[in-house]
Amino acid sequence: MTTINYDAPAELFPSRNRKVVSKLKYRRFDRAAEAIRFAIEELPEPLLLGAYIEIDETRLGHREIRALYESERYPLKKKAA
Repeated sequence: MTTINYDAPAELFPSRNRKVVSKLKYRRFDRAAEAIRFAIEELPEPLLLGAYIEIDETRLGHREIRALYESERYPLKKKAA
């Protein structure tokens, strides 16, 4: 995986899942770390599965998003399990 700048601006594109009623739509974040945290901690799992985050013109799918969140380099405090 490429190195990601956790401080770069990011855009989150949640999945459009007809089975899940959600008002969550495209969101822009000042920091990629915030977008990653929101995707993992706030998005319902069905919306995360088809979601992607774009950071510095690089698109990352749900597996990459989860890997970045679980990385030792992830700079923000994680939600307690």
